[in-house]
Amino acid sequence: MSQALTRYHALYESLMSRRRAERTLKGLDKAAAWTRMKLTTQGSSLRVLKREAEQIDAMAPKVRGYSEAVLDEAIGRVRERFLLRTDDKETVREGMALAREVARRLTGEEAYTVQLVGALGLYRGRIVEMLTGEGKTLTGSIAAVMLAWKYRRVHVFTVNDYLAGRDAESREAIYTRCRLTVGAIQQEQSPDERATIYARHIVYGTPKQITADYLRDQLRIRPMATAWAGRQMMARFGNAAGAGPIVPGLCVALVDEADAVLIDEGVVPLIIARSRREDDMAAVYLGAAEIARKLDEGPDFSVDRLRRKAELKSRGLHRARRMWAERPEAIWKADRRAEELVRQALVARCCYLRGRQYEIVDGQVVIVDEYTGRFLHDRSWEHGLHQAVEAKEGLEVTADRETLARLSFQRFFRSYPVLCGMTGTAADAMREMETVYRRPVLCVPTNRPIVRKKLPTRIFAEAESKIDAIVEEIDRLHALDRPVLVGTRSIEVSQLISERLTARGLEHRVLNALQHAEESELVEHAGAAGAITVAPNMAGRGTAIRLDDRARQAGGLAVILTEMHGAKRIDRQFIGRSGRQGDPGSSQIFAALDDDLLTQHAPDLRTVFKRPGLRGELRQTKATAAAFRVAQRRSEARDRRNRAAVLRQDDWIDEHLPGS
Repeated sequence: MSQALTRYHALYESLMSRRRAERTLKGLDKAAAWTRMKLTTQGSSLRVLKREAEQIDAMAPKVRGYSEAVLDEAIGRVRERFLLRTDDKETVREGMALAREVARRLTGEEAYTVQLVGALGLYRGRIVEMLTGEGKTLTGSIAAVMLAWKYRRVHVFTVNDYLAGRDAESREAIYTRCRLTVGAIQQEQSPDERATIYARHIVYGTPKQITADYLRDQLRIRPMATAWAGRQMMARFGNAAGAGPIVPGLCVALVDEADAVLIDEGVVPLIIARSRREDDMAAVYLGAAEIARKLDEGPDFSVDRLRRKAELKSRGLHRARRMWAERPEAIWKADRRAEELVRQALVARCCYLRGRQYEIVDGQVVIVDEYTGRFLHDRSWEHGLHQAVEAKEGLEVTADRETLARLSFQRFFRSYPVLCGMTGTAADAMREMETVYRRPVLCVPTNRPIVRKKLPTRIFAEAESKIDAIVEEIDRLHALDRPVLVGTRSIEVSQLISERLTARGLEHRVLNALQHAEESELVEHAGAAGAITVAPNMAGRGTAIRLDDRARQAGGLAVILTEMHGAKRIDRQFIGRSGRQGDPGSSQIFAALDDDLLTQHAPDLRTVFKRPGLRGELRQTKATAAAFRVAQRRSEARDRRNRAAVLRQDDWIDEHLPGS
């Protein structure tokens, strides 16, 4: 009976936590809510939190003098006060001083004052900006202790399974000493193992893993939640397959790399689907790909590569109809559906390129994350696009899938009663964090001054000259014994640079969507003297690059970006890998008029500078630099509009389909 009661309690807690996300406000209501948020958070401004952190720091000598028994007794006393909801400022200060001392004794890491400021900001529900290398892992673990004492359950989100497991293991001793349990959700775990981990106080995991478990729970809970009485619900629940809800409740979300999770991936839908029409659609997709290959861009169809749309013109439609009339499949008899399939095949042909949006691994199309450069083995495009790409490449066409449940990360995180996070570039997304998630942003100063040199951007007429100049600069820096980290936006560019470096006899390492443990290990050693590492722009987030003595004396880590990203903060994130904790270093961006940023978001400005026969490096002018900044702002504005559209869709779902 106790086991049934435990499962019933898990179901009850799960249902109670599934609140609707707050309605998105507009106009004066939006302005009033933003003003109210600013006024109510004045008590946790940087000035106030810094003063509070200094008071905690002043308690260090006293707490450091505690014996192990006295420290354990103090932890028990403070935790008891949190359980009784007595979380006044004095209790918070004492609790944080104890958590800091526990971390010092068990890991040898003593939090700086600025890290205490960050932990206090997280505890107060802020999105905290702390630059790369400022110790976010320690900051987050101190805040997680305080949040778990107050709210009982905390979900700590990291960017990949490796970091989730690594941080849970490295912080476990701290949490155990503070009378808390911890675990990490991993891909290979069974439902029973996951249920056991979710029952712990602090759970590490990726947004994909935890959101997927939440969606699976929704599918299982729906029929149970319609039961008319508690006893009937318990009976149905007890007889259901498995142990019931895996995620017992949404209490607190602490998001590491908050800009990547809440902004960049916020609109990505997580979908649970099942296969349908195993065999009959493969020939249809292959037929559409064959027709698309025979059509000519311009006379037959037009492509909007920015929006990834294709439109058939009169000539193209006539040619396509003639071709599909010859095909045996019945579906081609329906003109509208046939036209949709051909348009989809044209989009796959022109807008989804191997080495950029996807790669072929073991005979399968694997999506490449355009933000991180990593392979997304367990994801597929929907609405037949994935099958269209497979048909284009002549691969076996996988089964079409039927959606059972879907949820955007944006909507999922807005369902948490308490949300906080930390990243190195929150300030660039401040307005969106504050309006979409109602979370104020706190910018924490660095522990030591930044001495990294920012070199002027070099702009070239075409990509070939740019790549040559990048390789030349890498060779020059390598000769000085400086470590070099080269950031690319695509697998194609990283392979091209690797080939040029190999031709020059320069030993280097390339990160092309490797597994996370290998990625973190390689990035960690990127600070060795003379090391050359070519990596996706977001590689190794959560892993510190530490310089050896020779590298520090040679001038520190040199970061080279092979092109500007669509969002300025992503450039800042990669540049921030150099110059951590007052280390020397430099950063430089290389750009070309052929870069996607300019061709897609500012083609009108590109034509001003792009003249026939123009080659080599362009003379640096305010106008050329301004063109790239304009393109970047347009890209950011477009992404914001897309996220706003998903937000409106989420609100519509909440209003009209609350049980979805």
